[in-house]
Amino acid sequence: MSFLGNWWRGGAPKYEFDSGGASYVVELTKRNPVVSLSKQGAASGHLRVNLHWQMRSSDLGERGGRRTSSLLRHPGRLFKPEVVQAQGPAVVKIDLDLACMYELKDGTKGVVQPLGNFLGELNAPPYVQLSGDDRFGSPSGETLYINMDHRDEIKRLLIFVYIYDGTPAFDRTHAVVTLYPSTGPRMEIRLDERAPQARSCAIFMLENTKDELTVRREVKYVYGFQAELDRLYGWGLQWGRGYKSKV
Repeated sequence: MSFLGNWWRGGAPKYEFDSGGASYVVELTKRNPVVSLSKQGAASGHLRVNLHWQMRSSDLGERGGRRTSSLLRHPGRLFKPEVVQAQGPAVVKIDLDLACMYELKDGTKGVVQPLGNFLGELNAPPYVQLSGDDRFGSPSGETLYINMDHRDEIKRLLIFVYIYDGTPAFDRTHAVVTLYPSTGPRMEIRLDERAPQARSCAIFMLENTKDELTVRREVKYVYGFQAELDRLYGWGLQWGRGYKSKV
């Protein structure tokens, strides 16, 4: 499959779904990597997956912390203007993309991602749809919607993130992937591990095995892009180079 083509400029339908009303969050970690959606009654309705990240320097907070500490020791400096440095750490400009490889029970395989305008369908195969593309780390981030009412047609979904543009530094993006099931608590997966030069990361796998839907944390960083994740998980798709239009 080829990803050559113009970047989709339109607005995908914006869906608003009930997240079950749960106010608490479960963080999926290495020690606790698996949650059963079936057992918590969330194997129906819609599963919303949100990626939130920020373009910022890893040491901006440290600089602010040093200034606060200095003011505590020298309160008189509060009334002096801060010297603006001509040189210093620049904001990390990174464009993260949220995406999904899917495999249905009938053998259909493919990808939902911004590149190539593969935005998916919510009420038709693959029952996964991307809301749009966030290039600037906005508060709303990027969101995938999964129609769990068609769970019997879904075999597995691999949700992943790749750095389309910018310095490969996942730990400096403060990226968080949050899952909002139809019922039960939200689930969070943080991408805060140091993985120098990694361009992509498998976030979690949603699998339908023995009539049970489970979410399993992956957080596996790779140095390549979709094709390398494909080989790692045995998807067997054909990949080509793709670009976004300039903004």
